[in-house]
Order: sequence, then C-alpha cells, then structure tokens
Amino acid sequence: MSQQLASYIDHTLLKPEATKDQIIKLSKEAKEYEFASVCVNPTWVSTAYEILMDKPTVKVCTVIGFPLGASTPETKAFETKDAIEKGATEVDMVINVGALKSGDLDLVKRDIQAVVEAAKGKALTKVIIETSLLTDEEKVTACELSVEARADFVKTSTGFSTGGATIEDIALMRKTVGPDIGVKASGGVRDTQTSLAMVEAGATRIGASAGIAIVKGEKSDSDY
Repeated sequence: MSQQLASYIDHTLLKPEATKDQIIKLSKEAKEYEFASVCVNPTWVSTAYEILMDKPTVKVCTVIGFPLGASTPETKAFETKDAIEKGATEVDMVINVGALKSGDLDLVKRDIQAVVEAAKGKALTKVIIETSLLTDEEKVTACELSVEARADFVKTSTGFSTGGATIEDIALMRKTVGPDIGVKASGGVRDTQTSLAMVEAGATRIGASAGIAIVKGEKSDSDY
C-alpha cells in the first residue's frame, strides 16, 4: 500500500537554500518513483520542467504568494502566468491570511479568483489556507471561498508557519468542500502511517519532502 501512495505525493523542496543540483535530484526521484508532481519554488520551475517534460504523468507544481500570502491579487496572477509559461501545470497559492482574519472576505475571494483565472485551462489551482493560523470557523470560511472561486484543491499549510497538517483539519476541510474538490495535506507528513491516515480522513494529495521514505515505509526527520 505504501507504494500506491506515490501517486498522492507532491515531492517537495521549497527551502530557500535549495540548489539547482538538489532540484535536479528531486525531479529525477519523482520520475523514478512516479510521484504526482514535484513542488518547487518558481525560480526552479523551468529546471524541473526540462527534466520532466518527457514524463507528463509527473506534474511540475510551484507556489504562488509563498509563504506569507500577503502580496496583491495582481501580483499573484502575474506570478501564476509566469510560472505556467515556464512549465508549471499546478500552482499552490497562499491565501491572504490577514484579510481573512480582518473579515475582508471579498479580498480573500478576489485573491483566489485572480490565480484561478490566470491558471484556467492551463494548471490546477490549490489554495493554501494555512490552518495553523486559523480558527475552525475561519478554516471553513477559507474552504467555502475556495469553492466559490472554483479552485481545484484546498491545502492545509505552507510548511513554513507554526504547524502543519492534522487529521482533524483534513476531515474538516473534506466535510466543507464536499467530494468533488481535492484536499492536500502538507506540513509534517513524514511517514507511511501518517500519510495513510491523511488519505483515510479525506486527503487526495500529500505534500512532503519525505516522499521516498513514505513509499518505502521508512521514517524521515524532514521538516515539510
């Protein structure tokens, strides 16, 4: 069963100090293990694409407005278009957490819509709601706004804040968005048992830098 998890995993390296050689290694690993995607910072999209262009089943995923989500909708839309031009076929955008907490739901929705529209027909859109910073009510609201904005996925975490994915959050997000939208668990998913529990709770994608350990049934001390 652990090997079947490969198709759920976004093989991830988002550390600011990541080198080109590490991105190349990550992309080659994704080809070998047939992960769902590689997830890299925008500067490395073209590098990953060059390695994976002959393996279309492994997508190139990048992050938008990362990791704070505090840039403008216009900036996020531009970043999305630029990433797609360079080969990205999935984009994980961070919501405007401060706007959500301020009650400016119109801005939150417009922010998500800007990315969804920029990616329309070219890339899947995943919305990172940063669960560790939100109340349950705010998590529900963020998921509802993502559905209204026609995003393809909601996602727990950047992996760079105060906490990562939990079983409870995945279950709440799945309950909120219903059966037709993806739910991505990311942040702190490091082993097979946790990954399977996330899937059981409703996750359809797992963001992890420990992808190889997960599919091999090993334990990783990776941060993401």
